[in-house]
Amino acid sequence: MKRSGILNRHLAGALAELGHGDGVLVCDAGLPIPAGPRVVDLAFRAGVPSFAEVLDGLLDELVVDGGTAALEVREANPATARLLAERLPALDLIAHEELKRRAADARLVVRTGEARPYANVLLRCGVFF
Repeated sequence: MKRSGILNRHLAGALAELGHGDGVLVCDAGLPIPAGPRVVDLAFRAGVPSFAEVLDGLLDELVVDGGTAALEVREANPATARLLAERLPALDLIAHEELKRRAADARLVVRTGEARPYANVLLRCGVFF
């Protein structure tokens, strides 16, 4: 049994398969998930686990070059906009509809229980050397 880090076996296994340049979409409970990417659904109840908890856990485990989020997050969900700006200095903002289109190219989707709007980010995996 693992001592620390991500304990969910499905998520830990999916993370171990990621490589440089792969995309990981961390999304709220309401984002439509496209067919194609592997999905690890962590949603339990509305708000559980939160977007922030899952994002922080993933950032502890992954090398991330940057991310992409919806431009609309700034107005509709300022707390998440601040969180993303703090955690991801290399953050691009695009239209929400474009983010949903790009989600189809993600290698992994991690669905949270987040119930606030536009709490979604497409992370870009880096390399540790």
